[in-house]
Amino acid sequence: MNVRTKTTRLRTESATAIALALAVVMCGAREAAAQQAQDPASAAAPAQPAEEPSDRAVDPSQPDFTLIGLPTNLRMPKFASAFRVTHRFLRPLGQGDFVDLAGDGFGIDGSAQIGLEYRFGIWSGAQIGIHRTSDRTIQLFGQYQLLRQRGSSPVTLDVLATAEGANNLRDHYSPAIGAVVSRTLGRRGAVYFQPIWVNNSNQLPSGGGDENDTFVTGFGARLRVLPSVYIIGEAAPRFGYTPSSTYVSFAIEKRYGGHSFQVNVGNGFGSTLAQIARGGFGNDTWFLGFNISRKFF
Repeated sequence: MNVRTKTTRLRTESATAIALALAVVMCGAREAAAQQAQDPASAAAPAQPAEEPSDRAVDPSQPDFTLIGLPTNLRMPKFASAFRVTHRFLRPLGQGDFVDLAGDGFGIDGSAQIGLEYRFGIWSGAQIGIHRTSDRTIQLFGQYQLLRQRGSSPVTLDVLATAEGANNLRDHYSPAIGAVVSRTLGRRGAVYFQPIWVNNSNQLPSGGGDENDTFVTGFGARLRVLPSVYIIGEAAPRFGYTPSSTYVSFAIEKRYGGHSFQVNVGNGFGSTLAQIARGGFGNDTWFLGFNISRKFF
């Protein structure tokens, strides 16, 4: 056998081997495709949507359930709870001269209105609670989240309802119903709008032409200026029964783990919805106060 014949035979054998290999690969691919068509479970799984953030994780845009007195959209995990203390010193900061005010510890040596609050998550996004102030006012409240800011929803929306009464819930009942709308600013904070209707907000005896209801159009913001430090502002313009001035308050807040420590200044010292609906004491009358809250989750 000469060299040319041998070379030709090797080429023919190589081509035959390549053709057989391609045939085997094509048959295997065809069989795999047929099996995949017959068994939908073996098809490639669609991309899974991103997991929802845990209700128990720290939300740096809104770390607490209230701004100063008005509510936020922070979710309460199922079976979790939180506790809050509100403290408003009753001496106006504008009363007396600076020396007299400093000698009185800027009001902290005088009397105060104190509130104690406890809230509980009955299921994820739904919470109930009780708030009692030292003037013997009790507010029962519930809040439920209807929409959460994500995807096609540009805002978060909660509905809330309260039942409030003086003299340990024996007198002068002032129920309220409303909503809390918010939009977070990434991790830099959030802005809020709180339209709330408060019934029987007028504590005076009813008379001819007296208005007894107030519609509050609250708004506010919490802005994160340092990793765990925030500045806060809120106001509650009103329609209907609107005695005194519009309630306004400002604060600085420090978050530390599950705690939030807040120092605030406002023209009123109300901490329930009906108290806020009755307004402040004037645009030149300001009171020092603080909030301390603790989340147990």
